[in-house]
Amino acid sequence: MIRTALRFIGRVIQPSLMRRLVLAQMAVVAALWTLIVGLLFYDSYKDPELLRFSKIYESVAAIAINLADDPKRQYDTLHAFDLALLETASDGNAESDTSPMLQVWQRGKLIYRTTDAVPEIVNSVPDLIETVHVGGREWRARTLHSPQFDTRVMIAEPGIWRLVVNITYRGYYLLPLLVSLPFLVVPAWLTVRLALRPWRRVSRETSERGPADLTPLSYRPPHRELQPLVQSINTLLQRVRDSTTRERSLIADAAHELRTPLAAMRVNVEALKAQSIDSGQRELMGNLLRSNDRATRLVGQLLQLMRSDAVSDAALPVALSLDALVQDRLAMIEGVAHARGVELELACAGEVPVLGERESLVSMVDNLVDNAIKYSPRRTVVKVQVAREQGHAVLRVADQGPGIPPGLRERVFDRFFRSPGQTQSGSGLGLAIVKSVVDKHGGTVVLETGAGGRGLLAVVRLPLAVEGQEQPMLEGRT
Repeated sequence: MIRTALRFIGRVIQPSLMRRLVLAQMAVVAALWTLIVGLLFYDSYKDPELLRFSKIYESVAAIAINLADDPKRQYDTLHAFDLALLETASDGNAESDTSPMLQVWQRGKLIYRTTDAVPEIVNSVPDLIETVHVGGREWRARTLHSPQFDTRVMIAEPGIWRLVVNITYRGYYLLPLLVSLPFLVVPAWLTVRLALRPWRRVSRETSERGPADLTPLSYRPPHRELQPLVQSINTLLQRVRDSTTRERSLIADAAHELRTPLAAMRVNVEALKAQSIDSGQRELMGNLLRSNDRATRLVGQLLQLMRSDAVSDAALPVALSLDALVQDRLAMIEGVAHARGVELELACAGEVPVLGERESLVSMVDNLVDNAIKYSPRRTVVKVQVAREQGHAVLRVADQGPGIPPGLRERVFDRFFRSPGQTQSGSGLGLAIVKSVVDKHGGTVVLETGAGGRGLLAVVRLPLAVEGQEQPMLEGRT
């Protein structure tokens, strides 16, 4: 539970482009919302719209003047007009703190007011919107004067409640935004995710590649933001591919050049040893011959590694029987195993066809069996099994040697790496050659603990060959 919580916290605090883009979109929305609120505040403290409509004042004055001879009809008509004004400008309740006030004077007498709860409001300057304080409240008021019957019309709005009025009666500008703001996160995340699909496609193609695949990316994004990235990746892959090719050529050329002097050295040392009668000299020459064998083996493994890495159109894969190939190689290696006091045991379950390069597969089998023989104690058995399993050709080679610690079973496939504490001589190239051949044939190789918890078990899985099957080789890889 704690580990899950720590992983969640780690994902939350880890920088994320997706999160940054979503937050940027939400920040834009929040900025727009802040701007609208700011405009609303500004509108709340400027001159009220109701007080700027002179036609309202003129209409009220006309009613008061035309019905001056009939006070009751005059009052009723002004009251009806006031109710209409209240309905359009507030909640229709004259006693509400947000309602505007209408007061009308004629011949110096107050003939109508919206409510008796509000004292008379008098402007100091006619036809000018002013802030006045009456009844303990702040009002924004304007008074228009008509010379007929000395009629004055005053309309006032509560200044402190102007923002409430705007929010109440102009809330349709803000309400959709306020309601949808929490739900905008999902559309924002979805739009960003859709926009980043080309980026994920480039990332997916890059992550699916093996370490030996240095071919250019097949995806060519049309987006100008991604094009420089893909071009840079392809340029880097080309440089690495060129460098690897030059390295392989150098190693292959050096190995080829070393074979001749090593062979000549061996011939000369063997001749000197045959002619020498001094036991000390013969022992020294025997050491030279053993060193020559090690150097010759290393050169041979280097050449095998270069051939297993290279892909040539001339070396097309062919259908062959893996069980027959393994049987032939064991027959060739039987002498080496006998000399070391090790017995080879082969178990085959019928014909196991594969499609591949014979020389590469020979190198794979030789190195696996040779390693098993080298590290096996005397009077033990190296068991080799070839079988079909779930559409794969499976080769197992098990020994009873010291094995390899689980933490090093991936590293031993690296070139020139040897498990610490090994007493046998070696170059650290045998399993690297096996890995290269298996990868080129589209298979897998894993190292496991042998039967009874002793020794090492190497398991190779290759695709089975079927009639009419295309080449499974990883063409174009370096």
